[in-house]
Amino acid sequence: MIVCVCRRVSDREIARHVRAGMTFDEVQFELGVATQCGQCEGCARDIVAQCSASHPVAALNRESGTRAIQLASSITESKAWNSSRHSAAA
Repeated sequence: MIVCVCRRVSDREIARHVRAGMTFDEVQFELGVATQCGQCEGCARDIVAQCSASHPVAALNRESGTRAIQLASSITESKAWNSSRHSAAA
């Protein structure tokens, strides 16, 4: 579905960027969502919130700094992921 008519940005495109670890502000900068008439801002923010809540992001520490990556749902739903998360917190 087209969310931003002015920039022709779909919900799938917004979701793809959010799943890659982007915030609403980053999506707005990258895609131009809600930068013209502003009518799509509420819907775009809802999509960002929904995708952020349903897809956890892990942080990788690298020499160049910390970078967030999207974890596949098959990883986050596995028993190995859940048990390693609990043991790392202890």
